[in-house]
Amino acid sequence: MALNTADATELTREQVANILTKPLEQASVFLAAGPRVFDTTGPLRVPGLPGAGDPADLEWVGESELIPEWDTDFSEVQLLPSTMKSVKVLTRYSNELARQSIVSLEQTLRDRLVADVAGKLDAQFLSDQGDGVTTPRGLFAYEGATDTAVDGPITPDVILAAQGEAMSRHLNPGSMTLFMRPEDYVSLRGIKDNDGRYLVAPDVSGTGLIVPVLGARAVLSARIPEGRAALVDMSRVAVARDLAPTVKVLAERYADYDQQAIRVVARYDAKPLDPAGVLTLSGIAPDAAPEA
Repeated sequence: MALNTADATELTREQVANILTKPLEQASVFLAAGPRVFDTTGPLRVPGLPGAGDPADLEWVGESELIPEWDTDFSEVQLLPSTMKSVKVLTRYSNELARQSIVSLEQTLRDRLVADVAGKLDAQFLSDQGDGVTTPRGLFAYEGATDTAVDGPITPDVILAAQGEAMSRHLNPGSMTLFMRPEDYVSLRGIKDNDGRYLVAPDVSGTGLIVPVLGARAVLSARIPEGRAALVDMSRVAVARDLAPTVKVLAERYADYDQQAIRVVARYDAKPLDPAGVLTLSGIAPDAAPEA
């Protein structure tokens, strides 16, 4: 059998990392985008990233002169409160399947668990839902984020305007991630100039099909709400992950059916360390015909 229920029904932390955590980071669009991940077993307090101060408040100080004090504001981000609910999934399988399966049952169950949990997390993290108390706030529900109404198709001008706003906040637009729905990305990539050349040109150094948009890495997901997109500095987004997600093989509960089950329980939360690093777009209409 792929999983030995007689020897150990509770998987070790190393086994959990191989079966769930590491593949999950790759399968989840949001987690793969590079937020700062903190492992914790309970509520977590993380110092926020305050915006840049006013350089005029600093003074030039000469040799042996008194160094003046400089007051600055510090914030605190609280993640994974005790009220936060967990992601839970249970997969049942018969003992006959475990014995007779030609394909590795362990790999099949691993893929199923990773797909289920990654889909659930992305559906929440990329949404405009969540209260931060029982469910994590989605990307488009972050408090303090700046939203710009597009009221039309997404174009290079729209992206450039967002990047200009990022630069005015002392952010590096080249290191930011552009979250888009697939149809919006296809619409943007299809815009041509008067000579029939695509305005968003492929990156000759890249090997994937997802072409960066004006230097920003594009992350596509149909789980993003319709009409929405976001330009985000993911280094300013924190994810709290329960340090010990539980993967347990249930050998006795379904014994009357000659079945076993694998149960996965994990808790996550996400918030921006600096809301200034999150610029959202709303009112995108991909059906409108963009002009060069």
